[in-house]
Amino acid sequence: MVEVTTRAELERAVNEKTAMLGFDLVCFSGGKALMAPQSSGMLLGRADLIAGARANNSPTSATIGRGMKVNKEEMLGILVALESFLSRDHEKEWQAWERRANVIIAAANSVPGVKAEMYLPEIFNRWPHIRVSWDEAKSGIARADVVRKLRAGEPSIFILSNDHGLDLGAITLQPGEERIVARRLKQELQAV
Repeated sequence: MVEVTTRAELERAVNEKTAMLGFDLVCFSGGKALMAPQSSGMLLGRADLIAGARANNSPTSATIGRGMKVNKEEMLGILVALESFLSRDHEKEWQAWERRANVIIAAANSVPGVKAEMYLPEIFNRWPHIRVSWDEAKSGIARADVVRKLRAGEPSIFILSNDHGLDLGAITLQPGEERIVARRLKQELQAV
């Protein structure tokens, strides 16, 4: 962690880190891992690029950013979320996500013909995800049907379907919800 005491030191530290990683400008969603308001975010990088973004935002009324202005509550929300994020025990948090993911994986893997595994997406949202797959042709059960039944059931569970199988993220689950997802997913997969 870099300690800074002035805005100039912070800007210099951010510029050095982003340049070291090969980036001139980086955008972060406030939602997801930061747990800030979903409509908030951060723009970090070279001071000249940040200045250019500022010039195209509120309060200048005739700019491209006018429709995307951020209110004071969102700014305060992301500040509090960022402070919380920096003070969290990320190793402990990661272990909790893995435990939740493993509950769901174990339930899905207990169904014959179903394979569930944890993976990290290559590009974004780099926290434990769960992929659940099976041979649709052999089972006669389409992923889309399982997704629809989970969404329509009680409780309603939203799971994405892609070319590789069903895809779930463990980060958004609150403690105990992994057992609910595991139970409902297993119920729907038992037809597979």
